[in-house]
Amino acid sequence: MSAKRDYYEILGVDRSAGPEKIKRAFRRLALKHHPDRNHDEGAEERFKEVNEAYQVLSDPEKRATYDRFGHGGGEGLFGQGFEGFDFSGFGDIFDAFFGRTTSAHRHAPQPGADLHQHITTTFEEAAFGIEKEIKISRTEYCSQCHGTGCKPGSQPVTCPQCRGTGQVRRTQQIFFGRFTNVTTCDHCQGEGKIITDSCPHCRGSGKEKHQRSIMVKVPAGVTDGSRIRLSGEGDVGTRGGPPGNLYISLTVKEHKLFTRDGDDILYELLINFTQAALGTELNIPTLEGDARLKVPAGSQAGQVFHLKNKGIPHLHRGGRGDQFITLRVVIPDSLDKKQRQLLEEIDKTLKPLKGSR
Repeated sequence: MSAKRDYYEILGVDRSAGPEKIKRAFRRLALKHHPDRNHDEGAEERFKEVNEAYQVLSDPEKRATYDRFGHGGGEGLFGQGFEGFDFSGFGDIFDAFFGRTTSAHRHAPQPGADLHQHITTTFEEAAFGIEKEIKISRTEYCSQCHGTGCKPGSQPVTCPQCRGTGQVRRTQQIFFGRFTNVTTCDHCQGEGKIITDSCPHCRGSGKEKHQRSIMVKVPAGVTDGSRIRLSGEGDVGTRGGPPGNLYISLTVKEHKLFTRDGDDILYELLINFTQAALGTELNIPTLEGDARLKVPAGSQAGQVFHLKNKGIPHLHRGGRGDQFITLRVVIPDSLDKKQRQLLEEIDKTLKPLKGSR
């Protein structure tokens, strides 16, 4: 009788290999030499050899004994073949040989699908909030059978194939022994019951489409791209599951005067150079009508004025942002003769600016 090969050599790993590396080597070799896939002479013996090596090296106590005493020190521990074989590392191999095996359960309640809708608002509507009516098409329980799928007055019956369990068990003999696969019953699709007399209104589906009008409250302070969730306003669930949600996405139109910066609004005020030099008082547009703004004499282009609490209300909290007004001094691109003469007279009275000749 030939001497046994070293277990580490069989799996192709070194003696310092960790559990994961040993497990990967075992799976690769077991898959390669499994008799159901490899019909070469000696494949079954090599598969048994790989299995035996893995059973020892995957167990910390057995591995420690083997490392210390070798094959001779493990009487009663090694070489036990398939007696007490541990299948814990074989899930992936079963999948490769026989397909994914499942322990199927009856279908659980499923939530309905979420719906999505779009709303466009004006700048002011987004700032101060608004209620808008939208129309949606959603799936609801059938108005005739109320979701049972049965003709009114009838009831579903127990599935004769699975006897109401929703599952079918199939047992087959494989190389390792008896293998039981539990799958969803294809006769009742896991329901455990079948409909023999379908509702003529929904054709047994238990559902129908409805057009609904829904009021959507857009809160003050929303921004472009915001999303509102209306819980339970989506499609109805399955098997008693909750309805889905309705999600509203918002587009906010740009304003012709204002630009939004967070909860502040920006406004550019155009004045001529004499107003900037002499000062003036003007009506300034805000989100709630005009407000008076005093521009002091000698104001410069780019100067910023501040109107407190004239911006966007803060979303879901008190207070609001501010309005900032930036001066833009407009220089006329043409002057009549009198205007030019006046400016030339003024120019003679002004001191030259630093850096000018």
